[in-house]
Order: sequence, then structure tokens, then C-alpha cells
Amino acid sequence: MTYIIAPPAPPSLPIIGSEQRFPIRRVFCIGRNYAEHAREMGASVDKGTPMFFCKPADAVVGDGADVPYPSATSDLHHEVEMVVALGSGGRDVDPEQALSLVWGYGVGLDLTRRDLQAQAKAKGHPWDVAKAFDHSAPVSALRPAAAAGIDADTVLRLSVNGELRQQASLGEMVHGVPQIIAALSRLFELKAGDLVFTGTPAGVAALQRGDRCHAELVGVAELAARIV
Repeated sequence: MTYIIAPPAPPSLPIIGSEQRFPIRRVFCIGRNYAEHAREMGASVDKGTPMFFCKPADAVVGDGADVPYPSATSDLHHEVEMVVALGSGGRDVDPEQALSLVWGYGVGLDLTRRDLQAQAKAKGHPWDVAKAFDHSAPVSALRPAAAAGIDADTVLRLSVNGELRQQASLGEMVHGVPQIIAALSRLFELKAGDLVFTGTPAGVAALQRGDRCHAELVGVAELAARIV
């Protein structure tokens, strides 16, 4: 097959302890999945219906990368999240079977143009431009699920310039990983290569040029990023 223009290289992430890479198909995100974060954003917690949005696969940038401060905003915010990488997929997945789809885990930042999000919300408009911009999804190298040891006590945290900004245990999530995957599979056919950002705890705040972020899913993965 020939193309009229050169196709872009497929986005991918490194794998801890391997020379192989994980190819990225789609990036799904869940909003308001920690109660304290929902409250700090002035929103209610909906335990019945998860709220999802997407980022483009090419918004993903790897560990150690410089992240350009995005255009059209003066209020860029960090949101640290556990990232789940799927090794298989399906439709209408039962929660009891959902973890069998998981290939591995990492940690990422859902970067958000907060001022654009607030403007869109005030007008009742979609807020894709606040979430789905270039370089908006820094993600660590991935650790295979069998070696990750994830449980409710696993800690997710973010420091900026050495100062702790966000921290929570995974047990504080409103919707756990099996429930997130099951709910997504009722809306989309999930496939191998999908990434799922699982929500952020309280403590989101602004980033400035020159800030250095260190995100950690303790004992599993770490991510470093500098805003430039």
C-alpha cells in the first residue's frame, strides 16, 4: 500500500524491563473519580454513571520529556492519574472479567487548560479543547500487570518542584478499574492498545513554565516532566 503523504509513526510507550514497546490505540479518561476532587471542582459525585472523555493517542508523551506550555491558556493544571493499558478488548465486558483485559499499569498527567474548560462549561459547550490538546498526556513507562502488585492501598502522588501537590490511595476511587472498564465497554468496543486514565485526586493546581513534575504510582511506575 502507498500513501499520498507519509503516515505518522504510531505512538507507543516503553515497557519497564523490556526493549519492546506498547503501541497506543486510543486514550480514554474518566472524570470526577475521586470524591474530594469532584468537590474541589464544585461538582457532585455520581456513583451510578461514570463520565468519560478522550484524548488523541498522539497527545501522549513519554517519561522525561519536556512538555510545551500550551497555547490559548493562562491556567494550565496538573491532574495525576493511574493509567491502565489494555492487552485485549471487547464489548459489554462483565466487571468480574474486566481485569483480564489489563496488560499493565503506569502513571500519567491529564493536563488541562482550566480556563478554557471553565468557559466551555459556562456556555454548555463540550470541553475537548481543554483536554485533548498536543502533549496533554505525559505517561510513564508501563509495568506488566503481573509484576505491578496493584491494590487499594497503592499510593498515587504528584510533586511539583519537590513540593507534594496530590496524594491518595487507589481505594479512594469512586469507580474501580473493573467498573471503569466495564462501563467503557458499553460505550466503545475496547481493543488492545487502549489506555485508560482512571481519575485524579484532590489538589489540582496551576503549572508554570520551568516547573518540574514528578508523578508516582508507588512501587509501580514513575514519571518526570518539565513544563517549558
